Amino acid sequence: MILETATRTLELLTNPAVLDITLRSIRVSGVATILALVVGLPIAAALALLNFKGKEIIKSIFNALLGIPTVVLGLVLYILIAPNGVLGYLGLLYTELGISVGQMLLILPIIVSFVVNSIERVEREIRDLAYTLGATEFQTSLALLKEAYSGVVLATIAAFNRAIAELGIALMIGGNVFVSGGRYNTRVLTTAMQMYVARGEIEVAIALGIILIAIVFSISLLSNSLQRCYGLDKT
Repeated sequence: MILETATRTLELLTNPAVLDITLRSIRVSGVATILALVVGLPIAAALALLNFKGKEIIKSIFNALLGIPTVVLGLVLYILIAPNGVLGYLGLLYTELGISVGQMLLILPIIVSFVVNSIERVEREIRDLAYTLGATEFQTSLALLKEAYSGVVLATIAAFNRAIAELGIALMIGGNVFVSGGRYNTRVLTTAMQMYVARGEIEVAIALGIILIAIVFSISLLSNSLQRCYGLDKT
């Protein structure tokens, strides 16, 4: 069975439809990760550097959201962006952008929590030095993010892996739409695996799972290699 699965996987890698699904998975989750970084890094910097009332409560909320079930978040988003929902006018349902936005909300707590912890571990002297040299709050934030790069990298990898491996949001918001040659396909690796398991085509599902795991491991190995090459793993 293992030999047959390996053979089937190699066959699928040359299948245009599988290649399209794989590239869509990477694209959708990549966009979600970029959006989460754009939104999450300023929030993390503010939580780590500023003192204000309710700060610890906000941090606790983000930490609690780390374990939110994807099906629950997917259901909430579906209700909001359905045609008769509050945000239905945005037209995000059954689109790649809709999946990306949903995944962004899922992984945002990972970005915020990981980066906050990394910045808070930075030596106090570095913060004081930045202020002494006349740096603005924005410049100080950038300096601390640079010092906390290992945490930012780890947060980015963890967020991407969480996004590309989730099923609930991709299924509820994307709908697993696939039309040969169509422009509005939303089928990704996880939804395709679920579909093939339901059909009883276990070998195909296993092969797709191997592709998914290969992507996750490749991203992690590439990141580790880059950190070693440029000395970014040194603290």
